[in-house]
Amino acid sequence: MIYLGADHAGFKLKEEIKKYLKNSGFKYQDLGNQVFDSEDDYPDFAYKVAKKVAQEKNAKGILFCGTGQGMALAANKVKGIYAMPAWNKLTAKHAADHNQANILTLGGHVTSIKSAKEIIKIWLKTKPLKNIKYSRRINKVKSFE
Repeated sequence: MIYLGADHAGFKLKEEIKKYLKNSGFKYQDLGNQVFDSEDDYPDFAYKVAKKVAQEKNAKGILFCGTGQGMALAANKVKGIYAMPAWNKLTAKHAADHNQANILTLGGHVTSIKSAKEIIKIWLKTKPLKNIKYSRRINKVKSFE
């Protein structure tokens, strides 16, 4: 399952990505916001998605705000969450293979719909590297929790 969440700055992009995920055969659940609200706050949606991803084995999340940075900041407060913003194919690939990100964050102000689709496609298909160096680093991060 892919859990989605967005504040007002990422709302439009989230709505477009829902169509893309559906057409690509991915199961998703939209945890909000369900309507555009210029006064909503990104931590509310980041927390909802992060809690679901942390509780459900193999779940992933995609969060949308203005730049993706705020959502990553908030989501990473939940134990077991590795949320990373991606701005292009390379950062999407590294989020998945180097850093084992279980949540991807995207920015509605800085990411086109076309780029978001490419980023998500790469992030979803890329598997973590089995290299000892990357495992060692992720285990160090986990020890901080």
